[in-house]
Amino acid sequence: MTVSDLESGLSTSDVTAGASADGSLDVLLVGMDSRTDAQGNPLPDDVLERLGAGDNEANLTDTLILLHIPKDRSRAVAYSLPRDTYTRIPDGHGKHKINSAFGRGKSEAESELQQQGVSGSAELERRSSEAGRKLLLSTVEDLTGVGIDHYAEVNLLGFYQLTKAVGGVDVCLNDAVDDSYSGADFSAGPQTISGSDALAFVRQRHGLPRGDLDRVVRQQAFLAGLARSILSTGTLASPSKLSGLFDSLQKSVVLDQDWDVLTFAGQMQNLAGGNLAFDTIPVEDPAYDTPDGEAIQVDPYEVRTTIQRVNQGLPPEPPQPPGLASTTVDVRNATDTSGLASGVLDELASDDIPTGTAENATPRNTSRVSYAPGHGEIARYIAEQLNGLPVRRDPELGSGQLNVLLADDYDGPGNEQNFASQKPLQLDGAQREQPPAPSDDAITADGVPCIN
Repeated sequence: MTVSDLESGLSTSDVTAGASADGSLDVLLVGMDSRTDAQGNPLPDDVLERLGAGDNEANLTDTLILLHIPKDRSRAVAYSLPRDTYTRIPDGHGKHKINSAFGRGKSEAESELQQQGVSGSAELERRSSEAGRKLLLSTVEDLTGVGIDHYAEVNLLGFYQLTKAVGGVDVCLNDAVDDSYSGADFSAGPQTISGSDALAFVRQRHGLPRGDLDRVVRQQAFLAGLARSILSTGTLASPSKLSGLFDSLQKSVVLDQDWDVLTFAGQMQNLAGGNLAFDTIPVEDPAYDTPDGEAIQVDPYEVRTTIQRVNQGLPPEPPQPPGLASTTVDVRNATDTSGLASGVLDELASDDIPTGTAENATPRNTSRVSYAPGHGEIARYIAEQLNGLPVRRDPELGSGQLNVLLADDYDGPGNEQNFASQKPLQLDGAQREQPPAPSDDAITADGVPCIN
């Protein structure tokens, strides 16, 4: 197979706008619970039976992972977005589980296309799926604050074939499992899995201590093992191995049309296993009661700032500065939004920041954090918690005093009505070139962790 054959055989989508100008890459990896191939053709019954796919007709995304790779390609960090994450879906769809975004966009487009006279099940499937991908991508960008450069989608068949092509993946379980829903039937300890067993391994959620969150860890451990297999066998550096890998995936993978995957593979071939880490977005409540049933509650601001800090080479949470415990932070509301100061005060208190009073103030145009002389580091820490507010030294404030002024431009935590317009956290430019720094308990592609 030649390079041109490989590229022409892949299914592509115009879902993204192409790579960003800063040289780093943010890739959305999607595992689709789909009963069609990448061209929109239904999978044969014998294939579905081999996959253990069942008869689910919903268009749901089983796996969502946001992968960040810095400009120098030295490291990478992948953030899982649990499928039950409860979040806003753009374009008037309201708040729902994030795994429904694709299906909602697809269903809406399907109705419109049918009204326009589009016929043929494969064509209707292909075009409506494009709309589903775009709504899914917009939903992830809205939640994370990250502009996505590339998109890669694999369906059940592709996942099955991929694990076969690499000769299986090493995993390890803390306890034996036997789940009739997913078909997961594994002993405890280390083992190598592929094909339908691999599908069952990453899809099990029943019988796990933390449900969907443990399934996310399953997926991370499996993908780390898959990456380890590919990196250790030199697949990315071998045209023949890479060609064979892609040959097995051509009917089950969709990539954005602006992605030169062969060049990308060449750039990633020297990535060591320990420099590929998997983590999960911060979770507030794993059993959140919603109109859609039980879901996972997240704080969109915390999700954004955590991902952006990690992408910029910083620890997920900024360390508290010395002297913070001996300060007091007052909040003043200079807007007509009722309860804004109290909401922000509560957010600060939840971050263990000493708080004072919440009051109204004379209307102003610009939000800021004012601080007494000698408290600049503390002020900058508080400003970062509030979506990067500007700071100002105020000699009229007494020792230990800080004042947060909230104007109409405020779009940080505690101001839910303005969340949709939040801008990504901006930090020092030099820090953006540093490699990602995931949390201490992140799974890496170096070693085989035992998990639930």
